[in-house]
Amino acid sequence: MKILITGAKGFVGKNLVAELGNIRDGKDRSYKLDFTPEVLEYDIDSDPALLDEYCSQCDFVFNLAGVNRPENTEDFMNGNYGFASRLLETLEKHENRCPVMLSSSTQAALDNPYGRSKKAGEDLFFDYSARTGARVLVYRFPNIFGKWCRPNYNSAVATFCNNIANGLPIQVNDRNHPMTLVYIDDVVDELIHALCGNETRQGKYCRVPVEHNITLGEIVDLIYSFKESRENKYVPDMTDGSFSKKLYSTYLSYLPTDGFSYPLKTNSDERGSFTEILKTVNNGQFSVNISKPHITKGEHWHHTKNEKFLVVHGRGVIRFRKIDSDEITEYYVSGDKLEVVDIPTGYTHNIENLGDDDMVTFMWANECFNPDRPDTFFLKVDDSGEH
Repeated sequence: MKILITGAKGFVGKNLVAELGNIRDGKDRSYKLDFTPEVLEYDIDSDPALLDEYCSQCDFVFNLAGVNRPENTEDFMNGNYGFASRLLETLEKHENRCPVMLSSSTQAALDNPYGRSKKAGEDLFFDYSARTGARVLVYRFPNIFGKWCRPNYNSAVATFCNNIANGLPIQVNDRNHPMTLVYIDDVVDELIHALCGNETRQGKYCRVPVEHNITLGEIVDLIYSFKESRENKYVPDMTDGSFSKKLYSTYLSYLPTDGFSYPLKTNSDERGSFTEILKTVNNGQFSVNISKPHITKGEHWHHTKNEKFLVVHGRGVIRFRKIDSDEITEYYVSGDKLEVVDIPTGYTHNIENLGDDDMVTFMWANECFNPDRPDTFFLKVDDSGEH
């Protein structure tokens, strides 16, 4: 199936081209397509003759080309309505009545130069459908955000993510300004469904079914919290489909290339070290523990706090004793055989390095450490002096 994408180098175009490439190469099998997509890319710097060639052979058109910030307001009409008109005329010349998608905007409902140019493009498409019988899909997109969106252009989210990630100032005129946004992966998902004839319709228009409504101030606060997470180690809500998960992924894509890494605070003594990696609001914290050879750590129990230990290097033994019992249970662990050991409540426990080099243990606790209520009580596993 030959798919013409105009505006292929733009924000939405790049993401759509990349995903269709993944599908074509078998790297993404989440879409059950009964055809192999062949993408025909066309953009502002393409040879105009290619448009004629592509329109003569394509089976579907995604018209993502458009003008957002021209130097002159009259260029809105030329760039949006003008190109759409040329595209449809070329299809009609070749009697190609394949489905055609138009990337419009919610601004089409407003009386401004950009909105009027988008509305004119919509009317052109509807008239084309009525005249030729071709299936048209007109999407009135709200604000779209995600990776590869150009900052300081027409996306506040891209600008805020870029500037905050790079330590640059931002300007917020109205924190209470409401925003309706759609995430680029949700947009691409909808467009691929449209390609298969399963678009989401609302009246005569099409839409992305997953939208997020939030204020400008809330967006800014979230992005600043992402930056601060490198200090406090708290990661945002990563619930599948949540706005914060999508915004965090977007923010990371704007980090400077020399700013991907950040240091952690390590607590060290003669026994080894303990380093917190990250914390979550509802799902505890992750840490790494390094034990020197023949060192024993732990010797405590918890009421509610529970943990998981995973030795990834070295070898050792984890011992347990229920606090009202003399019976000791042992689990021998090694980085040569990855095995998670649950640390249940009500059992005092320790971990001993049995090797001659450092033992590295990855640890998860179901709650973040609270110094005011640590729920950690010293009690030796073996108080007889022997193992």
